[in-house]
Amino acid sequence: MTESAKINIGLLGCGTVGAGVAKLLIGNKQLLAARVGADLNLKWVADIDIETDRGIQLPDGAFINDAHKVVDDPDTDIIVEMIGGEGIAKDLILKAIENGKHVVTANKALLAAQGNELFAAAAQKGVDLAFEASVGGCMPTIKSMRESLVGNHIKAMTGILNGTCNYILSKITDEGISFKEALDQAQNQGYAEADPTLDVEGFDTAHKVAILAALAYGMEINLTDVYIEGISRITPLDIAFAEQFGYRIKLLAISKFLNDRVEARVHPTMIPFGNLLTHINGTVNAVTISGDAVGDILLYGHGAGMMPTASAVISDIVDIARNILCGAARRVPPLSYQRENIRKIPILPIDDLVTHYYFRFSAQDRPGVLSTISGILGKYDISIQSVHQKGRKTNGSVPVVMLSHLVKEADVKQALSEISALDVVSDEPVLIRIEDDEMD
Repeated sequence: MTESAKINIGLLGCGTVGAGVAKLLIGNKQLLAARVGADLNLKWVADIDIETDRGIQLPDGAFINDAHKVVDDPDTDIIVEMIGGEGIAKDLILKAIENGKHVVTANKALLAAQGNELFAAAAQKGVDLAFEASVGGCMPTIKSMRESLVGNHIKAMTGILNGTCNYILSKITDEGISFKEALDQAQNQGYAEADPTLDVEGFDTAHKVAILAALAYGMEINLTDVYIEGISRITPLDIAFAEQFGYRIKLLAISKFLNDRVEARVHPTMIPFGNLLTHINGTVNAVTISGDAVGDILLYGHGAGMMPTASAVISDIVDIARNILCGAARRVPPLSYQRENIRKIPILPIDDLVTHYYFRFSAQDRPGVLSTISGILGKYDISIQSVHQKGRKTNGSVPVVMLSHLVKEADVKQALSEISALDVVSDEPVLIRIEDDEMD
């Protein structure tokens, strides 16, 4: 191709990240041309709001409110979807694919819920559907899984994949404040939405682990069976007890390959101080990936924000642009495996999980209570490794904290249900799962 080669890009959605993408394409235009060998020309930007100043200098007529005009333009080569959600964004992506255009998206919610359909449509039309920014922002997680680690059997992945939750838990840990106070601070700082449910209840993280599991194990994306539990019940008391036992509490995305099944779960987790993820604080994301050749690697970086996420989007645009210049498409399978080798692998039901547990009971301070609780745990073959019973009385109750040996979740649920019905237990028992290889 000559220096005058031009690749036209249509951007759908000019919110925070979309504006960042536009700024990089325009501000780093010469840098990108030098690296790609072509002009990455931002031909269109479509958004329902074309009045607000984004600080972007576009040619007259390039900023429009008609996204369909962009996807139908025969001269546009790459469509960048930054709208979000599962409605119009899906329709526009499918229309772009039908029109033979390559697509870049950061829409993890759409990919996790309906990605199998979108990837099938892209394969049928022979176009690329790229999504680096959907998981981990700028780390780069997708490219590492799909390309750098392609020679590895991936055994497990453990990640802090939501900056809002990590910020909140860091605040509770460092300042001893409540979940609500930490959430208020996150909202005041702009780290949490007015409705934080998607983040704090674990759904955003679940979208990401569903995508990562598909990449790692050659399975269809399966969000439906991912176990999801958020952080709204985590208290300073539990964080303090965890530290006494040598643990920190993080909201983790955990996935493990079990040959016939896959673990894919999101929940607050106690991890030992020696685990590198305990040192990932604030809004930063990180993920450890275990491969049979590389061992454990750690990816670390900003998982959200205008420019870090835009950087990941640009990397996808450049990959596709280089393919276009070489007359290639779909050189790297979007889900790492060739489509004919992608299987349906069942996800392990949470009741079948076998791990270690932290229990906290609010029990009346009277003789025989501890033995009663221990008796019920023993009835379900739950062996206790450590017991901690001290602290200030609250309404006549004291906290009783226990760490278990390996035990099945279904047995834990039955035991805790029976214990919560005791007259001497004042509140619902607290359960937090533990990931600690040394305990084994």
